[in-house]
Amino acid sequence: MGSTCARVDGAGARVGTGGGDLFGRRIHGLEFRGRQRRRASGLNRVLGDRVVVHLRRDDRFGGHLHGRGGGGGQYAQAKHIVGPLMAFNVALYLVLAYTMLEAGNAFVAADLLQTVAAETGHPNLDSRPFVLLVIVVLFFGTEPFSSDGLLRHSDLLTGLPYGWIGVIASLQFGMWYYLGIEGTCQAAEECRSAGRSIPLGTMTGMITLIIGASLTWYVTASLMPWEYLGQAYTPLYDAAILTGNIGLQVFLFVGTLFSTLISVNGCINDAARAWFSLGRDRYMPQWFGAVHPRYHTPFRSILFLIPIAVVFAWNVRLDGVITFSILSGLLGYTFMSLNVVRFRRLWPLGSIKRGYVHPFHPIPAAVLFLLCLLVFFATFLGYAHYLISILVFFMAASAWFHLHRYKFVKRGEQFTMPWPRPHGY
Repeated sequence: MGSTCARVDGAGARVGTGGGDLFGRRIHGLEFRGRQRRRASGLNRVLGDRVVVHLRRDDRFGGHLHGRGGGGGQYAQAKHIVGPLMAFNVALYLVLAYTMLEAGNAFVAADLLQTVAAETGHPNLDSRPFVLLVIVVLFFGTEPFSSDGLLRHSDLLTGLPYGWIGVIASLQFGMWYYLGIEGTCQAAEECRSAGRSIPLGTMTGMITLIIGASLTWYVTASLMPWEYLGQAYTPLYDAAILTGNIGLQVFLFVGTLFSTLISVNGCINDAARAWFSLGRDRYMPQWFGAVHPRYHTPFRSILFLIPIAVVFAWNVRLDGVITFSILSGLLGYTFMSLNVVRFRRLWPLGSIKRGYVHPFHPIPAAVLFLLCLLVFFATFLGYAHYLISILVFFMAASAWFHLHRYKFVKRGEQFTMPWPRPHGY
């Protein structure tokens, strides 16, 4: 049984694994942003845009790794630029972030089915056991360009109810709006042309998500008060109900359900690829590093991680699942900002061929790092116990890897790039 996935994907598949993770949150993108003790207005989403802009700049620094077809995404960056312990932690960040997103989508699908069941006379349903198109249809269905339309921005967007501290306190949910787009890199080795597919898939996914996120905020914030949006699981479906259009309501139900399935699929793919890479490099038992003999997919990693997502979906509240996902992604983004600076020091300009050179380095990395610190503070304001628990978890996992698992890693096989020796080594 081999350990190499088949190269069958194109740029469209990269949009699916990166953008697909986020499609579900374009449909239910505002829930629990208001659960912070201080809620914010749509300005929070704009600040979230700025985080992503800098993340995308940051990712381009590491694009040389993905463009060469290495699997594991940011895990491959850490392995080549920092070392095994950092790579192990980054892979865990990715696995936990995507697994929690998968559980969150299960929550949303369950709530949607419960809502529809109640409307059709089955209120006691036990729900446990074409996305951008949907948003666009809802947008035009609310007659946004008509003075007599349903949108009431002047009545509902009444400023910042908790001041600027409310904006800061909800920043992590602005970041969560886009968490997952870096998944375009996770299955780079399965691309026929990784150098073309990764950048094209990433940028196409980003454009799709920015349009969908902007329309989501514009429509929902002008139909429902922020107090309701703060606890709504499916705000776009709720918006369709408020229009009184049965056809639009059915369309949003189907689109919301499909969006959660698309997002779950992308999350499973990305988490499994990171776990598969850990097994193949002996950071985890090598048993996880096998691919299916017929389909050439990391089937063991997929089957191992799905029950974990089910356990979290069954036993943890949705805001807890989302917070764990945010913090895992945030730790990864913080590493990326430091990784950019270290990479330039190890391989200065002219030492290797680069696909992209940022003219203002290291300003984007510094801005990203400051934004990450601000989001850590924002998380502390409302979810300090989650922040402390996840930091304790990763410290314990690091100790386990250093004391027990590192002896199985073949250090001579970690560096696979055809680059010269790093500067200073």
